[in-house]
Amino acid sequence: MDKISRIGVFLEVAKHQSFAAASRELGMTGSAVSKHVQNLEDHLDVLLLHRTTRKVTLTEEGAIFYERARRALEDLQEAENFIQETKATPTGVLKINIPLSFGRQYLTEAIATFAKEYPEVKLEIDLDDRRVNVIEENYDVVVRIGTLEDSSLIARKLATCPLLLCGSPEYLKNHSLPKTPDDLKDHKALIYTQHGRYTQWNYTDPEGVPGSVELRPTLKANSGEMLLAGCLHGVAVCLLPIFLVAPYLKTGQLIHMMPEYTSSPESNIYVLFPENRHLSVRVKLFVDMLTEASKALPWS
Repeated sequence: MDKISRIGVFLEVAKHQSFAAASRELGMTGSAVSKHVQNLEDHLDVLLLHRTTRKVTLTEEGAIFYERARRALEDLQEAENFIQETKATPTGVLKINIPLSFGRQYLTEAIATFAKEYPEVKLEIDLDDRRVNVIEENYDVVVRIGTLEDSSLIARKLATCPLLLCGSPEYLKNHSLPKTPDDLKDHKALIYTQHGRYTQWNYTDPEGVPGSVELRPTLKANSGEMLLAGCLHGVAVCLLPIFLVAPYLKTGQLIHMMPEYTSSPESNIYVLFPENRHLSVRVKLFVDMLTEASKALPWS
């Protein structure tokens, strides 16, 4: 038996704290299991296990070797799995959550191309602004916009996504252009309510000093597209993410007011997926697709 196989036997003994249990798990005789562990200890010239008639426990050196050897074998298994998967067509279910407006506006073509290229991958696309629970609801990939919270998820930044204070030319014909956040007390606002972002605008001024101002709501909604429509029709000013307003800023249908004041905290677009040493090829390919698609965003 080679060294890697002997290490595998040792890991089973340490895991079960029993030579007998390890032999049953491996389908080997107890004497063979004991011999392989003894040979490994002789090779390393160190005692890995304390043996008594009642139980088997790790020595200090054995505990260190166990953790490092376990990770090393997992990496080898991951490499083997990856190679096997890349040789075959990616298959399986991929459950994905993407914010509604962003996904519909910027990712539909890229996802359709992905579905055509990998027909054996069953895509379950959930376009929804709701903050799903990635682990409990078994999502494989999630796109989030905003500021990341601490979590065990792996995050990759796709693009910046600042919130911009905007108004239409029609609105500004009838209202003075605000020059500082304090001027907003004389203006009504459209307020997004989906994630608890209510009537306060937190910002950083041109000198880097943080501040906040209370907005006066005239319409509240949990739909960014509804607020955008209201802003375009001159109803009020609105804080909107750049992905919604970028086309209208370019055509002049909306005006970015007080651009020297930046919304805080910083907002970005991220792709999140559960931490997994054996990341499937279909997840990797989808994340790579999102990364590539994000390079074409008009403000990137």
